[in-house]
Order: sequence, then structure tokens, then C-alpha cells
Amino acid sequence: MKLVSIITPSFNQAAYLEQTILSVLNQDYSNIEYMVLDGASTDNSVDIIKKFENRLSYWVSEKDNGQADAINKGLDRAKGEIVAWLNSDDYYLAGTVSSAVKIFEEHPHVVLVYGNMLAVDEHGKTFNTLNYKQLTLEDLLCFQIIGQPAVFMRRSALNDIRLDPDLHFLLDHYLWIQIARRGNILHVNETLDESLAPVIGKINRRALASAHRVDARYLLDGGQSAGALSAWMRALFIHPPTALARWNIFVSAVLNLLWLGELREKVLKQRKIKYQK
Repeated sequence: MKLVSIITPSFNQAAYLEQTILSVLNQDYSNIEYMVLDGASTDNSVDIIKKFENRLSYWVSEKDNGQADAINKGLDRAKGEIVAWLNSDDYYLAGTVSSAVKIFEEHPHVVLVYGNMLAVDEHGKTFNTLNYKQLTLEDLLCFQIIGQPAVFMRRSALNDIRLDPDLHFLLDHYLWIQIARRGNILHVNETLDESLAPVIGKINRRALASAHRVDARYLLDGGQSAGALSAWMRALFIHPPTALARWNIFVSAVLNLLWLGELREKVLKQRKIKYQK
């Protein structure tokens, strides 16, 4: 029976942590190495972890440098042939681990397995079902996203690969790209090393436009509408279909800028009236 290592990074997630832990401990697959790495939480997370410490392979509560650092510590300790991490506000459905192991056994050349995912609110009510499709390295390079909780990895494909602590967005996605590339090389290194360059060359404009489009989305979410508009326009110039597939980013950025412009004019007008009195 293959050993499966599961890592849960956590910080001040006491409201959800117990459900996360139980979803792992109650799996019907028994050979699980489960580690919880808490970032010195100030809520009652440690009390929750201690309730289950005799069923955990390892746990610690100490200051770290964020989620990536905590997961990397877990990866350094992991001994399982199959590895995954489950954030402390997510949980596995029954039978998840045994299903993942079965897929790896049936497909010995697969280095990363992912399934579909349900999005639930704080009451456990499903509000969205995320049904993914079969992706390629090309798709990953063009920012086709896989939900992290649905991913299991073969330990041999990870080797010295770790999450980049300097990445705050899509840090998991960058890891998938590295694993997919390394996994392919391990199996077809004579041809893929040669064909990878033309593959990237073929999708270079699409991939670069996708990067700018993702940048635009996060800038918009961060309230930087001008920067978002600029990033979206770069994507449009590089590969129009990629940018136009998310034309709503352009619309939202423009509307935000128009509203801010009107607001600025009103403020300046009010100041002018005030100074004239």
C-alpha cells in the first residue's frame, strides 16, 4: 500500500481547521502521513491540533514566512510516494485519497493527478462546481488553472522542486508547470527536450498575452484600474483572442476610471468653491 503524504498549512483558521483535519483522518485509505504546519496562530488553532496530535505524523506551531514556507517544510519531511497539500479552509470528500492512489497505480507514467472540485460557503453549502478538462503543458503555460485542493503529485516528480515563497499569486500553478515539465522529461527526455522549445514558440504570443491578462485581473481586484487597463491592452496587442476572451476586465477598468475621474472633478470643484468663500 503506497504511503500518501498530506500537508496542511494553517494560520488563524480555527473556524475551519477541525473539519479539514477530520476530512483527512476519516479517509478510507489508512496509509496516510498527515502533517499540520501552523504559523503560530493566535486563535485556538493549536488547541484543535492537539485534539488530534496522536493521529498526526507531525505538527508544529511556529512563525514562518507564509504559506509557501510552511508547505515547503512539509515537503522536506514528506516520505510518501504520493504527496498533496490541503489548506486549512478546504476539505476532502470521502474516498478522495483512495481514488487518487488507484489512478496513480493504473497510470504509472502519470506524475500529477487532479479531479473536479466543489466550492462551498462557510456553512458547507455548495455554490459552484468546478469541472476541469484535460490540460496539457501548453494549457498550463497559457494559465489554464487547476484547483489546488484537487491535485495529487508523485513524489519522484517533485525531487528538489519547491514552492516559490516570492510568489503570492498562482504559486501552485507555477509548481504544476514545473512538475509537468519535469515529469515529461523523465519519461520522454530525448524528444521533449528538443520539442519543448518549438512548443513554447508555437504558443509564445498566447502564453505572453495570458500572463498580461492574469496580471490585469489581479490589478483590477487590487483597485489599480489604470494598471489593469494597461496590462489588458498589452494582452490585446500581443494576442487579441486571449484578451478578448476576458473583455469584462477592460469594461470594468474603464468604468472604474470614468467613475474615479468624475469623483475627482467633483472633489476639485468642491475645493474650488470652498477656497472662493
